Order: sequence, then C-alpha cells, then structure tokens
Amino acid sequence: MDKPPTLKSARTLHLTYNLPISRTSKFWKGLEEGKIYTTKCQKCGKLHFPPVADCGDCGSSNMKWTELDGEGEIETFTQIVVKPASFSNESDYIVAIARLKEGVRALAWLTGVEREDVEVGMRVKLEAKVNSDGRAIYEFIPI
Repeated sequence: MDKPPTLKSARTLHLTYNLPISRTSKFWKGLEEGKIYTTKCQKCGKLHFPPVADCGDCGSSNMKWTELDGEGEIETFTQIVVKPASFSNESDYIVAIARLKEGVRALAWLTGVEREDVEVGMRVKLEAKVNSDGRAIYEFIPI
C-alpha cells in the first residue's frame, strides 16, 4: 500500500507554555532566594518533591510547606549526549536522581563534576539558584 503524499515544512515551530503556578509559587520564589521548598500532605503525611498542590496518594489539598536541606546520595545518573530540542544548544550534561535525607527523590542536573568521577552513592546537595538567563532553577552539586 502506498503512503499518502506529505509535505515536510522547513520552518521551525517554537512552543511556549504558560503553566499555572499560583498554588506552588512559594517553591519558585524560594528558588530565587536560594531555598528549596516542598509540600507535605497534612492528611497522610506524604512528602512530595517537586511540590504539589494536591496529594497524589490521598487526594487531599491540605498541604504544608517545608524547607528541604537538600543533602542526599545519588541513586542513579546518566550523561545526556543526544539532547531534546529544547536543550540542543547545551553542552553534554549529567542528570542524576538522588534520595534526599528527608526521604524524597529528586531529579536534577549534576554540575561541578566530570562524568568519570560520578558514582552511585556519591553525596550531593540540591542547590537553588538563578541561571544566566534569569530563570530560577535547582541542580545537584557534589559535597
């Protein structure tokens, strides 16, 4: 069966998303202040990272803000060589998942270390900062 004819566009499509953050704005403001906040469900006690407005475990909207220390240990990591389009201008980078001492797992870029020096069990700290283009972000650094 022949495929129907198609026309491939030579234009690049750029999408911009406006995400509502009113119920998690403390997290974003905290990053700008160098702090990592998350939410804890007051009904079931589940700690969520990143923060959520409603508990995925019990459905409660009764969430309390708590500041994370950010220290943890890497459970897994990978070096990103083939990047998604939105990161195509970035150099190769490392992404890690670490279990923080508060018990939650966090996914973030790992900076300040060469790939060959990264290992499971490595101690890291989740740090908040404002990057060069003015966006509030968080990333792991080795400790």
